[in-house]
Amino acid sequence: MSVTAERMPAPPPAKKGLKAKLISWAMKKMMAGAGGPPGSGGGPPPWVKAMMAGGGPQSMAAMLATSSGFEGREKLLGDAVAMAIRTLKDTAPYQHDMNDALVKMHLTSVQFAKDQGCVADYVEHDIKTMQPMLQRLKGMIEKTGEKEIALAGIFDRTTCLYQLCLDLKVEPGKRTFTFPYTKVAEISRRIGQFNLTDREMHELWLKPRLLGYAGALGVPINVSDIGADNKVTVTLAS
Repeated sequence: MSVTAERMPAPPPAKKGLKAKLISWAMKKMMAGAGGPPGSGGGPPPWVKAMMAGGGPQSMAAMLATSSGFEGREKLLGDAVAMAIRTLKDTAPYQHDMNDALVKMHLTSVQFAKDQGCVADYVEHDIKTMQPMLQRLKGMIEKTGEKEIALAGIFDRTTCLYQLCLDLKVEPGKRTFTFPYTKVAEISRRIGQFNLTDREMHELWLKPRLLGYAGALGVPINVSDIGADNKVTVTLAS
């Protein structure tokens, strides 16, 4: 081998593509949300420990503290991130959010129920369809005595709620989020697509559903009106 060849610098490491960088970032966020990497002193919140108690050293709670949960599913995560980018790039005729399709589905359904005079029946039907999950959560609450499981089950572990309430803030005994229907409902009223107001969506749909879920769990909650800051707060009742 020549001296020149021996002194040739090593090729620079390959640069990560955008999708790879996003996957890496998302997995780190998942780690942080699950309590941090091994040895960081983190861990799952108390309600997770209560739900996963008795699982042994390889219980779900232990796995959540040391795993992103996406090992072997990197393509699934990458595709989801790509869809998020595609959705958020859509700014016409308004800035689309990740809950856009869910919001429109709710508005369409509630508008139909309002026009047919059967909103209360529709809410009752929604609560009925949730009974398999609600009864399972109720059993956990009765077994552990941990009422926080009610809020965690309704919001934190239910995709239909945390995908709807994008800025959900989690505190012990309390959940706060921006009322999710305002932007799309306002634009839709302007073009004659829907005539529902924020107050109607809250009083006829969102609030009675949340109260109904909590009632099925046997855990009373308070659901606030829409605040001046367009926020709604849900708390465990004293």
